[in-house]
Amino acid sequence: MANVKTIEKIDAREIRRKLGLNQQQFWSTLGVTQSGGSRYESGRNMPKPVRELLRLVHVEQIDIKSIKREDWEIVEYLRSQEPELFKSLKKSARSYAKKAA
Repeated sequence: MANVKTIEKIDAREIRRKLGLNQQQFWSTLGVTQSGGSRYESGRNMPKPVRELLRLVHVEQIDIKSIKREDWEIVEYLRSQEPELFKSLKKSARSYAKKAA
């Protein structure tokens, strides 16, 4: 059976309110205008790239300005060509992050 990815529903308004940000602050970090963000919060379909940026920046708290193309290429290579190594490194990184926190 083919892998089917489920599209998770992200409640942008709820995330923004929990972070205590106004629409301008919240959406500008994603390169989305306040009015565009307002439309997404009102129920307009959010494109997958915007949804993923929102998840990375506001849910995962990742500073996307620090990610380089080379970093992403390494991750994608490991994920597709060395899946066991990728899983092992991911597990180790999570364990390290928990200890550092």
